Amino acid sequence: MSLSRAWAVAITMSSATLLGGCAQRLFYHPDHERYGSPGDSGLRFDDVRFVSADGTKLAGWFIPALGPAKGTVIHFHGNAQNMSAHWGFAGWLAGRGFNVFVFDYRGYGASEGSPEPKGVYEDSVAAIRAARVHSGVDPERLLLFGQSLGGTNAIVALGRGERAGVRAIAVEATFASYSSIASDKLPGAGLLMSDAYSADRVVAALSPTPLLLIHGTADAVIGPKHSAMLYAKAKEPKAFIVVPGGEHIEAMTARFGDTYRDELVAFFEHALEGAEPHRGR
Repeated sequence: MSLSRAWAVAITMSSATLLGGCAQRLFYHPDHERYGSPGDSGLRFDDVRFVSADGTKLAGWFIPALGPAKGTVIHFHGNAQNMSAHWGFAGWLAGRGFNVFVFDYRGYGASEGSPEPKGVYEDSVAAIRAARVHSGVDPERLLLFGQSLGGTNAIVALGRGERAGVRAIAVEATFASYSSIASDKLPGAGLLMSDAYSADRVVAALSPTPLLLIHGTADAVIGPKHSAMLYAKAKEPKAFIVVPGGEHIEAMTARFGDTYRDELVAFFEHALEGAEPHRGR
């Protein structure tokens, strides 16, 4: 299922649901297909198993850096499929000197359970904690990278207090709140949504951790106004990179070559050095 169709189906179904908590479960479109793995690209990786706060068993992959590790990037993927379809959005960072930790929320891939906002938030916290103690990881040099729904999960996990060792957070094409994206897709649908785990509730609390927002101007799935709203609410240090003509989570793809990959690497490297992000906006 395409990302655009997944979001459209989610919001349309939500409009017919009377309870906000049930409606939000329809934001998730997991599957259990095996689309690929880092090994397909010649990368070494380890299977990782860890447990969320409520005992749900989760699955992930750890891809070690090619050479000495500058830090460890924890990747939070979007709302459809599973990590085997998304790992490549971050796996290239291994070649730039970063360990990469990718994982599946509950109900995705080999992870147990069924996704819903509170559980997915707890899974995101559990992933940060699992990465922090993984062999070969410097627990003081963690970096978060979330895309689409994963951006919200990363912001909320960090903003609610899972800060130890996290040096920076980068987010591509996420939404400001569940209610605002629902209303974008279907007027009035936002009234059914709880924003208890929405990014705009906690984005100001990320400071002093550096924040980078990235969004394409042609994103028809989640409009760039959402990143603009988060940028407005966030405190310094923060940066916003607008991708002219970019569609949903395209900045790190082959379409743009190394342009935005270089920006992301520079942001992470500057954060690890203690420098503030440049003003990409």
